[in-house]
Amino acid sequence: MKQLDIGVVGAGPAGLAVALFLSRAGHRVEILERFETATPVGSGLLMQPTGLTVLAALGLFDTIQTLGNRIDRLHGADAVSGRTVLDVRYDAAPGGRYGLAVQRAALFNTLHDAAVTGGIPIRTGINLTTTMQHSDRVVLKDQALRDAGDYDLVVDASGARSLLAAGSDRAPNIRDLTYGAFWATLDGAGADYDPTALSQRYDKAKVMIGLLPAGRATLGDPDKVAFFWSLKIADVEAVKAAGLERWKSVIRDYWPECQPFLDQIDDWDQLTLARYAHRTTLPPYSGNLVFIGDSAHSTSPQLGQGANMALLDAAALSHALASSSDIASALTAYARARRNHVRLFQMLSLAFTPFYQSDSTAIAWVRDRLVSTIAKVPPMPGFLAAIVAGTVIDPFKPAGLTEHDWLAQRYQADGALPELAAVRSRAQI
Repeated sequence: MKQLDIGVVGAGPAGLAVALFLSRAGHRVEILERFETATPVGSGLLMQPTGLTVLAALGLFDTIQTLGNRIDRLHGADAVSGRTVLDVRYDAAPGGRYGLAVQRAALFNTLHDAAVTGGIPIRTGINLTTTMQHSDRVVLKDQALRDAGDYDLVVDASGARSLLAAGSDRAPNIRDLTYGAFWATLDGAGADYDPTALSQRYDKAKVMIGLLPAGRATLGDPDKVAFFWSLKIADVEAVKAAGLERWKSVIRDYWPECQPFLDQIDDWDQLTLARYAHRTTLPPYSGNLVFIGDSAHSTSPQLGQGANMALLDAAALSHALASSSDIASALTAYARARRNHVRLFQMLSLAFTPFYQSDSTAIAWVRDRLVSTIAKVPPMPGFLAAIVAGTVIDPFKPAGLTEHDWLAQRYQADGALPELAAVRSRAQI
């Protein structure tokens, strides 16, 4: 592939990661961002072995590891009875994998700092609405239909509400999901929570409260916890109208240990409302415009795969361009590389969502009694661990990646000699 002029739309994790990959591959890359200042959006997220492997390929693993908080399991209990209904442990599958909870600011800062250090231009305050294909070039247009850039290839990483995707001939059908969530990033000092787990409480499938120990935004900051509470989007205004204290009392009744977190919330503005939608752009390209991350595919957050899938897209696109002789064949290869993994996890997310966010009492009963029992019977624990890790089918080889060596890292951290680490790794595998 010759050196290309590439415009990346969106300075989120997907856009920053793909810009790093492509710039390091020798292409001329610039990022275009609609906000005046590129900033992170949202609270906490759970980096899976998939996304962490991509960061390792970019040389950013140690940085994000220092900022994040290791997660060894996902645990959920019925808020009324206390019965455990979800207990997924990463170590149920071989390989030494784990999750890493991070603040979105930590992930953004890690990638953004690397982009700035790499000399990648970031143009801000540009609200892009459409593209025009001229021969083998793509022209980006802003909301006033002025030319904002002319490129060999445009990578749309502008998210689930992408105007470029909506205005293309691949415009996806969008199905807004009934449930969203309030999120807040709060101080965990003095609170009673499991620092190694994503912890959740449920009342049937109508109520879900969660705590995710999310580490630090920057070195020297105190550790934070991402707090979330799911609710129907249609009920948001009614909940607000009932008052903040009423909302706090409901959560306190379900989970008294949340009181230290609730004490930190004095205004609705401290809570971010996340809305979710199911959408797929097929194929994930149109001419010389290619979609990655949520502009290519989005779904329910139940499996926590959003940012991780976006990072895999970035790696796969870079690999496809490096392995192809022209843009058209590269985009076909990119779509093929990501197709099975994306489709599988969209299907799994849709299948899991009703068990945790729906009006169905029957589905919640099945979850609490039947599914939770089956989940303890081999080989289900290992299978569930692979689903959560994003590795139930291999996402690495199609993206040109080799999975990070989790066991070698653990033994190195423990002070074991490399030779001993290798022996122990082979033995455990």
